[in-house]
Amino acid sequence: MDQKLIDLHHDYVHHHCDRRKFIEQAARIVGSIAAATALLPVLDCDFALAQTVAENDPRIATENVTFRGVTGEVKGYVARPRAPGRYGAVVVVHEAGGLNAHTQDVARRLASEGFVAIAVDFLSPMGGTAEVMARRQPNTPNPINALDLTQVTGNGVEAVKYLRGRADVNGKVGVVGFCWGGRVSQNVSISEPTLNAAVVFYGQPPHPSLAPKLNAPILMNYADVMLDMNNTGEAALYAQELKKLGKVHEFHVYPGAQHGFNNNTNTERHHANAAELAWGRTVAWFKKYLA
Repeated sequence: MDQKLIDLHHDYVHHHCDRRKFIEQAARIVGSIAAATALLPVLDCDFALAQTVAENDPRIATENVTFRGVTGEVKGYVARPRAPGRYGAVVVVHEAGGLNAHTQDVARRLASEGFVAIAVDFLSPMGGTAEVMARRQPNTPNPINALDLTQVTGNGVEAVKYLRGRADVNGKVGVVGFCWGGRVSQNVSISEPTLNAAVVFYGQPPHPSLAPKLNAPILMNYADVMLDMNNTGEAALYAQELKKLGKVHEFHVYPGAQHGFNNNTNTERHHANAAELAWGRTVAWFKKYLA
């Protein structure tokens, strides 16, 4: 598919969310309003594809929880190994669409690997993802852009504390975030000095001047710079600063992979080989630092 269409859809989902504007601009590329209209369901996520680890998988148990955040009560979806014990734990930070079936599946994937994971609903201050999306009017900006990022980071830090206080957690906690959540996980990594590990999927990094604040080992997974309109080289500069400071980190770029390549519910962006490699590195990272 034409890269211009993928970039146009990214802008539509993350910023203006104006369906008419998307169709008009896409029509200039594909030649007709009808063809442009047909593109939306192709480019949108299909959450029927989300489940790679089933809710009833015998290895895991799931529950909906709440914890006290800086904005009040915060909702979360917890997936954990069913076998009794104390495990490393991971805060999962969703993409710009909020806490959905794909993010819950990521938590279950981590549980199947031997971690207690909480997929936090960062739209909780507005009532939670389900409520926000139910009342959202067509052609309105993405509600996630109205969140205060300082408060978002604070809720991420409180999620770390929540996990560390659970009886089934061994005291070691990491964070992983995707897209919008990648930026949040980066912010949490420099704001919570006791964090044990961090993983980022294509998230905006902090300014290099903030690199000294990072204590946790960090794994950074980024899309091909030629295909990701959000990847302008800032992540590489941040990684260079981490290297200068002797911070434990790995920085990987996946050639041919689009922004959002790990999300298997988006067939135009998903890159199976890159996703498998990045996910394998992620699990290994957490097993190394959260055991």
